[in-house]
Amino acid sequence: MFRPQHHDGESHDDADRDFNESVQCDGPPSSDSTILAILLEYSLSNEGVQITSSEVLENPTDAASLPNNGQLQSRKSKEHFMNKKMKAAQISKPGGEWELVERDIPEPGAGQVRVKVEACGICHSDMFVKEGLWPGLQYPRVPGHEVGGRVDAVGDNVREWKKGQRVGVGWHGGHCFVCAQCKRGDFAMCVNRKVTGFDSDGGYAEYMIARAEALAAIPDELPAEEAGPFMCAGVTVYNALRNSGARGGEVVAVHGIGGLGHLGVQYARQMGFKTVALGRGKDKEPLAKKLGAHRYIDSDAGDAAAELQKLGGAHVILATAPNAKAISALVDGLSADGKLLVPAAPNEPLAVSMMPLIAGRRLVAGWYSGTAKDSQDTLEFSALAGVHPMIEKYPLGRVAEAYEQMHSGKARFRVVLSMDV
Repeated sequence: MFRPQHHDGESHDDADRDFNESVQCDGPPSSDSTILAILLEYSLSNEGVQITSSEVLENPTDAASLPNNGQLQSRKSKEHFMNKKMKAAQISKPGGEWELVERDIPEPGAGQVRVKVEACGICHSDMFVKEGLWPGLQYPRVPGHEVGGRVDAVGDNVREWKKGQRVGVGWHGGHCFVCAQCKRGDFAMCVNRKVTGFDSDGGYAEYMIARAEALAAIPDELPAEEAGPFMCAGVTVYNALRNSGARGGEVVAVHGIGGLGHLGVQYARQMGFKTVALGRGKDKEPLAKKLGAHRYIDSDAGDAAAELQKLGGAHVILATAPNAKAISALVDGLSADGKLLVPAAPNEPLAVSMMPLIAGRRLVAGWYSGTAKDSQDTLEFSALAGVHPMIEKYPLGRVAEAYEQMHSGKARFRVVLSMDV
């Protein structure tokens, strides 16, 4: 029998040939030219599989036994002929509702990788896409920048990544390599940087396209549903703390025990800092201690800044709860040369007196999440130190419910979409 082949010449076993498409001809072939005509039409009508003329000509009996109705069935490799459609959750206009749609599976271009998404976290900043609050957004848009999955296909000029590798995609969606910041190696501050799920479609889908420089390798120890939140929430607080200048044994306070804060407490403890958790209400103390806090301060019960000063002041305060009034009051809790880091932006401006900053050489600073390398460092440290996000899982088909759970603040503490519909 003649055998179907991939374009690379690799033939399939009989068990792999599932003839499900046909090519029409006028009748059974009676000459070499007829056979070649059939082959040409067959090749043009079937992607990726072809039957060589030499194989047909070497098997005239099989060629002559083609059915009189002119149907030539073709078995296709399951791997090569994948389903060409995927499910995705998109927003079609600013303030629009979630739409679960079917789209063509995208193909990676040069320098790009296609990722088969296994899990994608929902971040509060996805609200910017949902409500149209980010400049330059184009719709429809698929959000999602906390992605865990596997490389499914690579485009031209991609050397680092191979099909099947476990990868994560985070907020930082790529950089230009040519601006002044990139030339200094500071890719996070690229003036042309891209944001996953904002400038291009993100991970609320079964497949997505990412730039090769935006991928981080996921350690084997981490499941995809944990790796996803590390790609934004995790790298934001981990990167802020490791670049804060704090040394082992110094007081580091984490303000807020939520989506960012519950990771911040774990990282601070595992980095060797004297970890203090700041929260509202006595009921949060058991969780804060379980996460690794050496001490918990209830801001409802007294002046949190004064309590920090009893400990000598905090060398670093990581403000993860986006409450401008509460953050502003924390400046007085800093030690000399202390630093207030704000990775979660409140809607209102901070109201900070300059005298405590001047008198104590204190700083107030923001923090950008980081590049894919920073994310990979976060993943590896988390696997090494046993840091885990607390997550709630929802299937993609319940994206509206999942988004509302996160946006309302009811989630404990990250919401992750699986690709079940």
